[in-house]
Amino acid sequence: MTYSGDLMGNLGKRAVILGGSMAGMCAAGAVAPHFDEVVVLERDEIPADAEHRRGVPQSKHPHFLLNSGRRAIEEIFPGYEDALIDAGALHLMPSLAAAHCEGSGWIPRQEGSMTMVYASRLLIERTLRARLAEVPGIRVEEGVSVMGLQIDGNARSGGRVSGVWVAGGEAGPERRLLDADLVVDALGRGSAVSDWLHKAGWPEVPVQSLDAGVTYTSQWFQKPADLPESWWWAHMSVMPTVEPGDHPPEHDFLCQIFPIEGDRVLVTLGSWGHPMPRKEDEFLDSVHKVRAPGFGRAVDLCEPISKVFVTKSTGNKRRRYDQVSNPPAGLVHVGDAICGFNPFYGQGMSAAAKSALLLKTKLADATAVDTPFVTDYLAAQRQLLDDIWTLALARDQGYANAEGTEVAPRWRQKLAYRASWPAFNHISATTREDQVVEEHFSRVFNLDESVTTFVKNPRVVAGLAWFAVKRAFGRNRLPLGFDNQADPPSDIWRDGKPHPGGRVQPLPKGAKPAGAMAKGA
Repeated sequence: MTYSGDLMGNLGKRAVILGGSMAGMCAAGAVAPHFDEVVVLERDEIPADAEHRRGVPQSKHPHFLLNSGRRAIEEIFPGYEDALIDAGALHLMPSLAAAHCEGSGWIPRQEGSMTMVYASRLLIERTLRARLAEVPGIRVEEGVSVMGLQIDGNARSGGRVSGVWVAGGEAGPERRLLDADLVVDALGRGSAVSDWLHKAGWPEVPVQSLDAGVTYTSQWFQKPADLPESWWWAHMSVMPTVEPGDHPPEHDFLCQIFPIEGDRVLVTLGSWGHPMPRKEDEFLDSVHKVRAPGFGRAVDLCEPISKVFVTKSTGNKRRRYDQVSNPPAGLVHVGDAICGFNPFYGQGMSAAAKSALLLKTKLADATAVDTPFVTDYLAAQRQLLDDIWTLALARDQGYANAEGTEVAPRWRQKLAYRASWPAFNHISATTREDQVVEEHFSRVFNLDESVTTFVKNPRVVAGLAWFAVKRAFGRNRLPLGFDNQADPPSDIWRDGKPHPGGRVQPLPKGAKPAGAMAKGA
């Protein structure tokens, strides 16, 4: 990987990145062409094999690197995706590789317009860290605590962040000042940057929030060496039931057997408001109460290789720096430091990468990192985050136990609660028979198209309505679902007919599915 030196230092001597996780590393790569030196400050000391660490509690759970995020990282670090696949990540077409249970049962297996790369958060970060080490001028300091900002001037006179106060790392425990021409806040949900700005005279940063009480629990397993014929799939998912009435709480769970490198899987159970298992025996008991018994049968074939991990830190939180008048020059924010999403939806890494790519684009046209630049960047970032924020809140607003500034009126909560899963299942069924709807829905899922644009698209609306008519008269070409009490069928459906299907094989690097919008998938 090579970087042009033509622009080195054109915006200053040093950029400092606060935080060395995915958002921080993407930001470091984005700003590197424009500064003589980029210093990444990381609180943790990261071992060479990148084990789970305090700063990334979500690393124990499945992570989706959505396609827009894949492309954003690839633009910042050319060759990243190939390196990730070479390291063991799985490049798959979900519509062929996943056994997916929703609505009435297992959905038909067929080709689609989307591919995805499956890997653990550990591998995703380790591979990116290796690419980061190849970029000239970037230096990572580990074991460093960020203590505060050095701010020249104030909100009235036009202040500027000119440095960062730190302690720890190679220089020792003494508090010291690190000068900077640009500071990127990638400190995550717990970032104290907004508090430091307020103490320096800026108004409080408005905060939007919504926490629907989502809890999920995961355990790592090793797959068996010899898979039975029934295990043709790479990924299994079981969606919550839409059936009313009494049923086990596990029927309300969203369940995943998620493939990662090394022939391992992460088994994850998630719910909105239900108590979740925390011990190994409780976890296995819940696994066998999932509404598709094949889920539990598959887990029984695997060997547990970890304890059970539980997280309840799933609220949506957005700091509205874009609403602060006269923001300080020399300071921008990426990742959860500005907008943290419910991680159960897999949007965080991709949103952070897209923000970093936006920063790279804006810096390419900049002559200074002054207040007008920061204001312009925040306005463009607002539009980027608005679309993802709307999608994240759409589901979480449907629960009476939800808390925060964005709690919906009770009538809307009831409507969202009753309609969200049936609506999702209807859209999903339509995508299997309408390529245009499928392509647009894939773009929404991968954060390439806003959900607002999707629901206002006349062709999408017509497609959804037409499928509802066909469904009502029994004219749908594909079955709506197969018996969820049996193992998922491996047949591949083409032209409305089933054909024998075999074991899933990863796609070659760079493979693109057929379809009018495949290039954007």
